[in-house]
Amino acid sequence: MVCRLPVGRAIPYTCAANPFRQILHLTQSTHTPDLTSLTAISPIDGRYASRTESLRRIFSEYGLIFYRVKAEVTWFMHLAAQADIAELAPLSDEDLATLQGWLDNFSPDDAATIKATERETNHDVKAVEYWLKSQAAEHPTLAACSEFFHFSCTSEDINNIAYALMLKDYRDDELLPAMTALIENLSKRARETADTSMLSRTHGQTASPTTLGKEFANVAARLHRQRSQLQSSVLFGKMNGAVGNFNAHSVAYPSVDWPLLSKTYIESLGLTYNPYTIQIEPHDYMAEYFSIVCRINTILIDFCRDCWSYISIGYFGQKTVAGEVGSSTMPHKVNPIDFENAEGNCGLANAILAHLSEKLPISRWQRDLSDSTVLRSVGVGFAHTGIALQSLTKGLDKLEVRHEAINNDLEGAWEVLAEPVQMVMRKHGIEGAYEKLKSLTRGQTIQANDVAELVASLDIPEEDKQRLHSLSPQAYTGLAERLAKELSGYIQQPADR
Repeated sequence: MVCRLPVGRAIPYTCAANPFRQILHLTQSTHTPDLTSLTAISPIDGRYASRTESLRRIFSEYGLIFYRVKAEVTWFMHLAAQADIAELAPLSDEDLATLQGWLDNFSPDDAATIKATERETNHDVKAVEYWLKSQAAEHPTLAACSEFFHFSCTSEDINNIAYALMLKDYRDDELLPAMTALIENLSKRARETADTSMLSRTHGQTASPTTLGKEFANVAARLHRQRSQLQSSVLFGKMNGAVGNFNAHSVAYPSVDWPLLSKTYIESLGLTYNPYTIQIEPHDYMAEYFSIVCRINTILIDFCRDCWSYISIGYFGQKTVAGEVGSSTMPHKVNPIDFENAEGNCGLANAILAHLSEKLPISRWQRDLSDSTVLRSVGVGFAHTGIALQSLTKGLDKLEVRHEAINNDLEGAWEVLAEPVQMVMRKHGIEGAYEKLKSLTRGQTIQANDVAELVASLDIPEEDKQRLHSLSPQAYTGLAERLAKELSGYIQQPADR
């Protein structure tokens, strides 16, 4: 069947006779598929699900609910230990074990029950409180004092603790170990290639040689400093009521030193007490934390681009993997996809974390809800960082040093010796040393014999002359080898610089 259209006339898209519309209609699906890694909207839970699964226990909705339960239970236990709160008797060993069991055995089914309650209450934290009371109902001594769950708490007393514990567990269990592994990886490469001379390129042009190991060491040292800052970052918590003044607390129990009680509770969780807040903990520490991670990602972007470029000019080759395809049309290609993936994911992470850093410390008057929705995306930013770290490690493991290409570049760059020659000339007061070397080398192709002739003509002590004669681009690396080998000692020290 042939569809003929009148010459010079266009059939409107909405016209039933339009064959393209009919084709589109036939191919459109009205079926909503079940959520799987294949149908997930976000690549974090889709394409990269296997790389981010360790974060689900922390940053998922289930994770948030668990940390809220933990905040509620530990607050209840802390109150019960206070002699001045007579209506809440000290908990028996059996009661303490029961409460701890709620945390140890908390499951996705428990979280689903809380979510079902939330659909009725339209309040996520209140649903947690109701779940705790329902659990306590099965234990007479806990049921008798169940009104002390969520005692004097605003939702943000629970939420700020939950998010602080999330960030603590992510930092300690996920990011710091991953950073340590990467730094050790780079340090090992720094040692192994400490004496592998290579040409530097400042502004993309030939420059004083370095060693491959020293370049790895530079990156490891930068990451070490950021890792140390991350490790020592302060995580704040507050437990002080609706606007930060212990209003309800001081009415219910005026004799209790609530700031001290709150402080000891916060510190028992491994957090730092913030005595001055509005309804929300002001999130300044979060901005600082996220900024550190952004700097880590920025260093990784810088490193990925350098690796990509060194692969491009042949300094590095990449191990081939059987079955992998580099290009759908060019069979020869082995693309630096892992470094590209890492760069892209670091960029996505920074876009999210930078927004969080700028937004979270801002709240209208004593509280607005705009922080609540963006906080739910904290794990998204960190997931992209995790994907990047895994891709970068995979890329590093594929690298092979191409010594011939590196040496060829060095052998063709005798002009870099203009720097040491003119420094020795200046040392001995030879006027216009820089200008003479500039005239000889700038924009010129220089060979070994050109440098040798120049050195031979200089009126300088024989010792210095021989030192210059012994130089080559390969040998002119300064203290790069020593610095690369001393990296291990450097990263064993606190990075307070």
